[in-house]
Amino acid sequence: MTELSPIDKAKFVAAKRAAEFVEDGMRVGLGTGSTAAWLVRCLGEMVRESGLRIRGVPTSTRTADLARDVGIEVISLDEAKWLDLTIDGADEFDANLSLIKGGGGALLQEKIVATASDQMVVIADAAKEVEHLGSFPLPVEVIPFGWQTTQTLIEETLVSMDVMGRQTSLRMNGDRAYVTDEGNHILDLHLSRIGHPRQIAMVLNQIPGVVENGLFIDICDQVVIGYGDGRVEVRDVNNGTVSEGRVDFVEDGNLFKDI
Repeated sequence: MTELSPIDKAKFVAAKRAAEFVEDGMRVGLGTGSTAAWLVRCLGEMVRESGLRIRGVPTSTRTADLARDVGIEVISLDEAKWLDLTIDGADEFDANLSLIKGGGGALLQEKIVATASDQMVVIADAAKEVEHLGSFPLPVEVIPFGWQTTQTLIEETLVSMDVMGRQTSLRMNGDRAYVTDEGNHILDLHLSRIGHPRQIAMVLNQIPGVVENGLFIDICDQVVIGYGDGRVEVRDVNNGTVSEGRVDFVEDGNLFKDI
């Protein structure tokens, strides 16, 4: 095991704090990505050590595999029907808790699961907070059929949008197009700055071939921000509250064994 970097410590303490939102008997949406993986490990430890009983709905096959590995009962969204809580990471978030997600390629399942939940909590390190969304490329999931036509339509649409950049690229996995769990491709939109996220989210989803975009608007309720020194900040957009605390960082062998 190697010493964790400050950024990984920040992700870990955010995940550890967010795990406190999970109560016995809950149906919990489990996000995808490096920060969400810490959460799954923390919840798995609570299941094993404290007898926590939850059912997890993963947002990707790799999250499902990890959840099963750490002892969490995994069910489908159709089995759960509705969730008490979803906890997931984000690639960017702003002051309104609008998000860009999809850097890990799971935005479609992530958005479906998040919107099927009473509450969505985002866990992130402090570097993910931005004044304006858009520095991180905006992922758009598209069906493979005619994807280049869809790309052209997106680029034409961006001309009338309040964005700084309009370059788009097909996400690759080596020398082949990246394929999502649903069998689709992802176009990454390099916009630099998004002036009106709500507008562009609605417009993109009207384009034939677009399945979903990575803008999460009015979905996130709270964000848990971790810092490399163990500090944690919790912001609640509904109540307008901000609370601060600290998570003691103890390198637990169960959590860190695969690092």
